Amino acid sequence: MNSRSRMSLLVLQVLVISLLCALFGRLFYLQVADGLRYQNAALSIQSRDIVDPAVRGAITDRAGIPLAMDRAGLEITVDRSIIDKMPDKGKAVIVKLAALLKVKFPDLYARTRLCGELPVGQRTGCWNGTRYQPIPVTKLATQAQALKVLENPDYYQGIDATPVPIRSYPSLAGENAAHILGYTGGVTDADLSSTTKVYYRNETIGKTGLEYQYESYLHGIPGIKTVIVDRKEAITQTARDTKPIPGDNVITNIDVRLQAATEKALASSVARSRSLGYRADSGAAIVMDVKTGAVLAMASYPTYDPNMWQKGLTVQQAKDLFSESTGVPALSRAIQGAYAPASTFKALSVVAATKAGYNMNALYDCPAQLKVGTQIFHNFETKSQGRINMKDAIAVSCDTIWYQIAFDLWLKDGGLFPKKSLNDFFFKNAEGFRIGKATGIDLPGEISGRLPNRAWKQAYYDANKKFFCDYKNRARKSDLTPYLIAIAHENCLDGNQLRAGDAVNFAIGQGDTLVTPLQLTQVYAAIANGGTLWQPQIAEAIVKPNGTVVKKFTKVSDGKAPLTSSDVSFLHQALRAVATKGTAAGVFANYPIAVAGKTGTGQVLGRNANGSAKDDTSWFASFAPAEKPQYAVVMMVSQGGFGASVSAVGVKDIYSAIFGVTGNTVDPKKALFSKKGPSYIIPKVDPKSAKLPK
Repeated sequence: MNSRSRMSLLVLQVLVISLLCALFGRLFYLQVADGLRYQNAALSIQSRDIVDPAVRGAITDRAGIPLAMDRAGLEITVDRSIIDKMPDKGKAVIVKLAALLKVKFPDLYARTRLCGELPVGQRTGCWNGTRYQPIPVTKLATQAQALKVLENPDYYQGIDATPVPIRSYPSLAGENAAHILGYTGGVTDADLSSTTKVYYRNETIGKTGLEYQYESYLHGIPGIKTVIVDRKEAITQTARDTKPIPGDNVITNIDVRLQAATEKALASSVARSRSLGYRADSGAAIVMDVKTGAVLAMASYPTYDPNMWQKGLTVQQAKDLFSESTGVPALSRAIQGAYAPASTFKALSVVAATKAGYNMNALYDCPAQLKVGTQIFHNFETKSQGRINMKDAIAVSCDTIWYQIAFDLWLKDGGLFPKKSLNDFFFKNAEGFRIGKATGIDLPGEISGRLPNRAWKQAYYDANKKFFCDYKNRARKSDLTPYLIAIAHENCLDGNQLRAGDAVNFAIGQGDTLVTPLQLTQVYAAIANGGTLWQPQIAEAIVKPNGTVVKKFTKVSDGKAPLTSSDVSFLHQALRAVATKGTAAGVFANYPIAVAGKTGTGQVLGRNANGSAKDDTSWFASFAPAEKPQYAVVMMVSQGGFGASVSAVGVKDIYSAIFGVTGNTVDPKKALFSKKGPSYIIPKVDPKSAKLPK
């Protein structure tokens, strides 16, 4: 054998030995080093987890009255792994079940379908879980319905009935609070793949509101029983058996009596507005403790029944939640609706003017109209108020004074050719009041509103320049009028410029300025308390079922508003004058509680779906008692008309509930709180036996 052959044989031997070493190494790794993991994996194939969901923690008001709690219910489920094997895919069984439950077949059928099985746009009420898990179609079955299913298994093949804890929103004081509480629903595939929380398919979790915000506390820990099964699915042994641990309770700052009264006042204001001929499509009302930021009540209109998810959502109900024809009830107007604040914003303009050197005790002209450039800006109802002081200007809500001040300051900043060093008193002052920033309330989905300053103007222009400049191609020929062409051309060339019209509109809370009702409540609470911008807070504490306090939330300051003591003093007097001799005097005449506030009637551009022009936004922002403020109350009715005739009346109704006012008389026994205001003592929680305070 020559040397070349020997070399080839040696290489082959080395290769064979290397492969054998690799093979034995891999076998060692699989059987010894990583054997436990594979053993567990094999075991998991033979194991089954039986999940016993934990009782979900209650959500209560400040006195321990349950707003949301678990109660015993009967759940009826459909097993797709059984009915899918039927010749008709279970249609006949679902028809029978629909008749038993007295629901429409299409609604029940949709609840048994996986979301991916239905076309996009028709997935309302669909099942987000798997077909291999019994699908709940209702949790509010009657005993008779459940017995009918259990006693006739051949007739209702694949259908089962089981006692389960269900989420209930008892509404003991007549409150709804749906936009505060939110609702619960089944886990989705995304929830199951979460890296922060372990869920099981038959559990329910918070989807919106406080149910979502405090899910980690409310959820509890489910009981798990792991059994080992053989190839025939017979249980051979129990590997694990843990008991469920109930979730913690969330104590809120909400008072159920005040919440019910606030919702009633808001609904009444909407009805009043409609009786006056306005559309009044939605609204919001908020009550806040000015000393702490605690939200005592918060209502949004229209609303929905949070219990309908437990009953089983119909296709029509799911559509109605987000339909414009029904007013989009799913939207919380208090934190997700943005509106021009109108004249309520003048309280901020006062502070900006003082920073610019204007004397609040001087006299100013309030003409019927003012010409700014080529445009004429009118006073409310084109009335001249003559020469008046600033306190009276706030009381009667003069616009032209602010047009002139804002225009003069705009010119001093360079007008269309802004200086390098800008004062921008109005914009910077509004920023100091956190306009354009979310309040940080402990609810999901809050929007930030809009502060239309120079930075926003530039960003908006950069994002829309192409749209502005392409007006010839995108517009219909009938729309290309000389006026609209001039506007489009102007926006295309210099849409980033802050014009005089932008400045004067901003001073009276119009133009591109947008705030949520909650943001305006935070502002007026700061004016009331001397300048502290408290972060609004719904939850007061987290408490275990045995009464142990897990967490007590402390009040959080978002900083100080740019208010001096003289600003506060002036605003308290001027806003009080609104209710004594100004635009709200007719509402609060002889009223025994000293209310300070500001009406607002916001003009709205655009048209409704039926082609009609949009009505004005009705506002009233306030605090009381004026001499020692305790509460800030704000109401807004979208397309509601005048602030004085609609929202101010609703706010008065809320104050009457707080202070126990009947007519023009105060009955301390009917007051909801003591003279010192709300107390913050954590109550004992027993949802099953809780009763309303007398």
